[in-house]
Amino acid sequence: MNLSQLTTEQRNPRTLHIDEVPTLELVRLINEEDQRVPQAVAAILPDIARAVDLIAARLAAGGRLFYIGAGTSGRLGILDAVECPPTYRTDPERIQGIIAGGTPAIFRAQEGAEDSEELGARDLAARGFRAGDIACGIAASGRTPYVIGALRRARACGGATIALACSEHAAIASLADIALLPITGPEAITGSTRMKAGTAQKLVLNMLSTGAMIRLGKTYGNLMVDVKASNAKLKERALVIVMTIAACSREEAAAALAAADGSAKLAVLHVLTGAPIAACEEMLAKRQGRLKETLRAARKEPFA
Repeated sequence: MNLSQLTTEQRNPRTLHIDEVPTLELVRLINEEDQRVPQAVAAILPDIARAVDLIAARLAAGGRLFYIGAGTSGRLGILDAVECPPTYRTDPERIQGIIAGGTPAIFRAQEGAEDSEELGARDLAARGFRAGDIACGIAASGRTPYVIGALRRARACGGATIALACSEHAAIASLADIALLPITGPEAITGSTRMKAGTAQKLVLNMLSTGAMIRLGKTYGNLMVDVKASNAKLKERALVIVMTIAACSREEAAAALAAADGSAKLAVLHVLTGAPIAACEEMLAKRQGRLKETLRAARKEPFA
């Protein structure tokens, strides 16, 4: 194995003496390195946009999105996947995270698991991956065997593939329909890719899932109208969303949400049209759940 050519394994000349400086200077050096991350992500925005559209199209057609990674990369994929159901009321099966080493690796490092291509292929196959699905392989170095195996399996099944890495000439890029390569440069601590590379991956994953959900009509402007009101905070958020869009009182919003079984979309449509909940469900279904389009069709949209 030759790591010398990997961007993420290079020694950072700006932090050569980080162990000798005062603590304030130490954290300043790390902070200065972190500021390079958004620039690296900005450089690949056109590629990210293409990936968002691909994911949205596949999800709209009934496909699923699988994030696959090892270590920090795998945990970041899981983090993105598990946040979608409460935020956008998605089925947990539609966006899934797979990590080398399985559930134990989420909480404690299982580093040896990443070295098997066969294991990556097998773990993806165990989820029933099929042609209409998308596999997004995440590896800071771009060479993790586990991720390579999963992407090869995805391609063999006829599925779409995305690669997310932080090194030039990433091996996983050659296995992807779309390669996302935010090059963040050497880490403050050589090889510690949970730092800049991990931050870049998180920023990109935020865009992939959020962008896809917006394209699927799960927001109204910047309001998460498909929020799953499963705790006190989210119930209050749903209430405020209904009050904001429908310009109604707190009492009206609460009554509408109760009638709509907590669905902010249905509650808004119910308040603004006066239609029964069942009729509101039909109206939304005709427009693939897109509230803004449904309100426009009903000529009741409160604002553009």
